[in-house]
Amino acid sequence: MADLPADIAALTFEDALAELERIVRQLEDGKGRLDEAIEAYTRGVQLKRHCETKLAEAQARVERIVLGSDGSIGTQPTDLG
Repeated sequence: MADLPADIAALTFEDALAELERIVRQLEDGKGRLDEAIEAYTRGVQLKRHCETKLAEAQARVERIVLGSDGSIGTQPTDLG
């Protein structure tokens, strides 16, 4: 995420998604100047990338429940490979 602006990189998933949704609504309304729409679109792309990264990080932490051969229940990291 080093190529993202610091203010976006610092956002939580929820905050980034909320801002992205606001940008989408703004662009769908079609109001405003073209240069502002281009800047908003660019920021939206960065927010989308940030959200995707946050989701991938969360998926990497998710553990799945496994049943051992002896009937014991345990967890193991999800295999993402």
